[in-house]
Amino acid sequence: MDRLEVVHHDGYDPGINSLFVPAIKVARGRLVFISGVTGAPVYHDHPHRPEVFDAVPLDAASQARLAYDHLAQALSAAGCTPRDVVSLTRYFTDIAGDQDAVNAIQGAFFGGHLPTSTTVEVKRLATDPRLRLEIQAIAVAPDA
Repeated sequence: MDRLEVVHHDGYDPGINSLFVPAIKVARGRLVFISGVTGAPVYHDHPHRPEVFDAVPLDAASQARLAYDHLAQALSAAGCTPRDVVSLTRYFTDIAGDQDAVNAIQGAFFGGHLPTSTTVEVKRLATDPRLRLEIQAIAVAPDA
């Protein structure tokens, strides 16, 4: 992938198990900005109707699987794959309780590719109080 270059700096240790890299330099391609996705349906009414979210599972692992499925749909629609993601922002309502489950699903989703990443804990997500995770991404689509 000569259009994306992983950048490391002093202190890099390849023996450390990490889900992110410090930087990715983009040589060419088209930027794709992906709105935050959750385990809830991507397309839903505003103002939100709670009954729309009743079918969303309550556990973090199930919500993460759905969120990464929704991310995959957005990537595909933009002509991208998970390997094209250069930046990921994850919003948790309970990092301590949910991060390990989400990390396992994220690792499988990216299959060895490591985007840059930021993880934030928030009091709640805007869509529905039962949601535990929201993922926002930036990808670089190949040149047309």
